[in-house]
Amino acid sequence: MNKKLYRGSLETIILKLLADNKEMYGYEITQVVKEMTSGTLELTEGALYPALHKLEGKGILSTETKNIGNRYRKYYSLTKQGKQQVPIIIEEMENYLKTIQIILNPKTA
Repeated sequence: MNKKLYRGSLETIILKLLADNKEMYGYEITQVVKEMTSGTLELTEGALYPALHKLEGKGILSTETKNIGNRYRKYYSLTKQGKQQVPIIIEEMENYLKTIQIILNPKTA
C-alpha cells in the first residue's frame, strides 16, 4: 500500500486504537494494525513515534512509563481532550472516504 495514503490517516488510526484499548505502547500499536489488516498496513516506528509525540504535544495523548519484566515501556492513552476528539476525527475520516468514493466510483455513488 502507498505509504503516503496512510500517513494522512495515521492519527485517526492511533486515536481509534487507543479509544478501543485504553492504553497501548508503540510496538503494540504497530502489531495490532498489522494483525487487523492482515499485513496490508505496516506502521514503521519512523512514522508512528513522531505521530505519537505530535498528539502528546497537542494534549490529546498522555504517557505513562511502566516497568514490565525489567523493561520499561511507554504507554500512551487518551486524555480527556483526546476522548472528546475521537468521534469528531472518525466522522471526518468517514466523510472524507465517502467523498473519495464518489470521485473514484461516480456511478455507484
